[in-house]
Amino acid sequence: MKFDVLTLFPEMFEPIKQSVIGRATKQSLIDINLINIRDFSKDKHKKVDDTVYGGGAGMLIRPDVVYDAYKSIKTSKSKVIYLTPQGKRLCQEKVEKLAKEEHLILLCGHYEGIDERVLEKIVDEEISIGDYVLTGGEIPAMVLIDAVSRYVDGVLTESSVEEESFSNGLLEYPQYTRPEEFEGMKVPEVLQSGHHENIKKWRRKESIKTTYIKRPELLEKVNLTDEEKRYLKELKN
Repeated sequence: MKFDVLTLFPEMFEPIKQSVIGRATKQSLIDINLINIRDFSKDKHKKVDDTVYGGGAGMLIRPDVVYDAYKSIKTSKSKVIYLTPQGKRLCQEKVEKLAKEEHLILLCGHYEGIDERVLEKIVDEEISIGDYVLTGGEIPAMVLIDAVSRYVDGVLTESSVEEESFSNGLLEYPQYTRPEEFEGMKVPEVLQSGHHENIKKWRRKESIKTTYIKRPELLEKVNLTDEEKRYLKELKN
């Protein structure tokens, strides 16, 4: 999986080079390439923005510099995503779908945004990470890279992604490690039993319980067995 990021602030992406994503990069499972849009400015001062036609506060990124930056890395397999609060909200289903792509170009806006004409010409999809406004698209781009990379083959073990929150429509069950007792609270006995089937059932019920308490709306899309439906009814009562 290759990520090409079009940004005015490539230095902001240092955090994404750590931990799981850093290891995946070193193993060549993913490739994160940062393209400074400013490098494509024809202005001697490397200016990339200008005033907005019709008036208004702030400056707008010019279409020509963005287009030239895009052309420098575009291939026949590229999918261009513009990170913007106006886009469709990023969700688990979208993350897993994007992980099947070979080449994602992530366009990060800044200032008052980017000239609409270049967006219409090159962008395949607009994505938001939430209904709020940030100073630019760099942080959303990092969120998308992190989320998508986890589903690229080899980055994590298959069991790790299968049991995560949202992987089966439910939130993840609670987990425990040593010490066996902490501040008077003990690790559930079933987890120490060694009985894998009972542990599996316990974790499934705890996932349902956690989802009901924290995100009950998610349960509307989950296929529950009759026994699980009865358990959920007990929780509601």
